[in-house]
Amino acid sequence: MLSLKTTWTVSAALITLALAACGGEKAAPAAPAAASGAASSVSVDTEKKDIKIGTTVGDFGDMVKESIKPILEKEGYTVTLTEFTDYVTPNQALAEGAVDVNVFQHKPYFDSFIAEHKLDLVTGFQVPTAPLGLYPGKVASLNDVKEGSTVSVPNDPSNFARALVMLNELGWIKLKDNVDPLKASKADIAENIKKINLVEMEAANLPRSRQDVDFAIVNGNYAMSSGMKLTEALYQEPSYAYVNWGAFRTADKDSKWAQDVVNAYKSEEFKKYALVKFAGYKYPVEWNIANNGASGSGPAAPVAASTASAAQ
Repeated sequence: MLSLKTTWTVSAALITLALAACGGEKAAPAAPAAASGAASSVSVDTEKKDIKIGTTVGDFGDMVKESIKPILEKEGYTVTLTEFTDYVTPNQALAEGAVDVNVFQHKPYFDSFIAEHKLDLVTGFQVPTAPLGLYPGKVASLNDVKEGSTVSVPNDPSNFARALVMLNELGWIKLKDNVDPLKASKADIAENIKKINLVEMEAANLPRSRQDVDFAIVNGNYAMSSGMKLTEALYQEPSYAYVNWGAFRTADKDSKWAQDVVNAYKSEEFKKYALVKFAGYKYPVEWNIANNGASGSGPAAPVAASTASAAQ
């Protein structure tokens, strides 16, 4: 687990759940991690004018700094950004009140995390999301895959499942029939057709792994924050189930400031900015804009726009 730019302590039990689905302007004050199983009981101020947003490092933070913060400042708010370097702390920070809204996770991960830790959180809006992609490592083409090829993959359950689905789509492995694609695991591999050697590691380390493996399956936010280009991907997942969401404490979701945050992310100003800055991303479903990501190469290029809807 990489260290945070903020001073946090996270238990080993939480780390094992780390997702997929990304230094702040001002670090949130240090706070003890909430005990597992404890629901949030943070008091709310519906007239507040200071909004603390937590994101993972990279594109979601850039969206805040370059567009969302200026939009909210026009409405009279003071916006503080904290960028985290793991997928566990942002939900704990939100539940504890260290941040007011977080943006970093897809719905399958959110649902699993809050159920496991009994946090009183709710999703509020979708955000443009760089899709999971398979990138070249020591091998530059899908056609050059061979028996025993090494593929680095995210080690958290949610993104590991996505990686398996991608390898199944490529025809490199075969998953069992009727497997839930959101929960696929090693036990669901019916046949390892290409004898792929899966190298599991924390999602943030995947970009650096490319020099040591034949291929790397990298989360979009980490690909972008490490200087990789979406157009470098040899294959991208077509599903829209992993478009990421912003989340609030349930007690805050109907407050004026929370709705102003939602409106900022749904505004035409933000949409125009995102379509230029984040070309190739998967966009919120309600935008009705097809994915413009890399079309892939080789015999298993993905569909440009999936008909699958986002998980609700």
